[in-house]
Amino acid sequence: MKRTVTHLADGRELIYFDRRDDADRSAVDRRPLDPRPVASELRYDPLTDEWIAIAGHRQTRTFMPPPDQCPLCPSTPERATEIPSPDYDVVVFENRFPSFSTNLGIYQDVGGLSEVRPGVGRCEVVCFTSDHNSSFSQLSDEQVELVMEAWADRTAELSAIEGVEQVFCFENRGEEIGITLHHPHGQIYAYPYVTPRTRLHLAAAARRPTLFADVLAAERASGERVVAANDLWTAFVPAAARWPYEVHIYPHRQVPDLTALSQEERAAFAPLYTGVLRAFDALFDLRMPYIAAWHQAPVRQGRELAYLHLELFSIRRAAGKLKYLAGSESAMGAFVNDVLPEEAARMLRSRVDL
Repeated sequence: MKRTVTHLADGRELIYFDRRDDADRSAVDRRPLDPRPVASELRYDPLTDEWIAIAGHRQTRTFMPPPDQCPLCPSTPERATEIPSPDYDVVVFENRFPSFSTNLGIYQDVGGLSEVRPGVGRCEVVCFTSDHNSSFSQLSDEQVELVMEAWADRTAELSAIEGVEQVFCFENRGEEIGITLHHPHGQIYAYPYVTPRTRLHLAAAARRPTLFADVLAAERASGERVVAANDLWTAFVPAAARWPYEVHIYPHRQVPDLTALSQEERAAFAPLYTGVLRAFDALFDLRMPYIAAWHQAPVRQGRELAYLHLELFSIRRAAGKLKYLAGSESAMGAFVNDVLPEEAARMLRSRVDL
């Protein structure tokens, strides 16, 4: 793999990940860009013990441009985009409208019981392919491995930023999920705190240190909710799935984050994951909206308890129906799932083609 670091016209970092050592990444971004926004502010909610990012500059971010105006496609002589090069394999760059940043401003007390501090961190965009009409499910195994190299590279670098406590790699797909760009891409958030979901995971694992491994072993032993598996990974629907179609993908070896995966584990993940994604699309013969979320250990605390895994889920519950987070879910955080997990696993398993 060849890794090339360059910068965009406003100073944001851009990194090319290429399979070829002779890839030319000398193209320069000459666009007249506005100055970068300052980092969001974090406000503490004393009722939930959570930090909320207030990022007003994100209201102006790019929203659903036509294909010929996509900012994630390679640049052409007629139109400059976020990627100066006329082609690329995988690209990562700093988000132009970040929720977290190292570009700090002035932050004032808002009164009440809410503490305020800067939203230190970083937000990056990961372009999985230069092909605007592709999707992650259509990537070759070699391309998926290159994306994983990029995820691991960024996890290591972002974890070293002062003030960063957790690195989160994820993909949003589909207008139903709320995407603002159609080009196949994901994001990486470097948070200045440990996220609420991870704190719950670590608290549960502290009470039972082998918890994640035990869950995996039980699902593999039963097999009823296993969707796909190979020698190094297992994909299964959790017994208490929150979402209509939800799959968790675990490596068979407990590791804290993506940097700790072996080359063999990365290679084995690729065909299994894309096979599950294609099964999602085959459920109702349409492009399934989904969120794919890598759960990694925080930078400092609980690393010995964490267990790297991917959670993939969709809000679609039937061909023409979505699962809305209405009163119970949104107000109380109490989920009601409309699809029996065992039935979801059976349907997905019947459509997996590895």
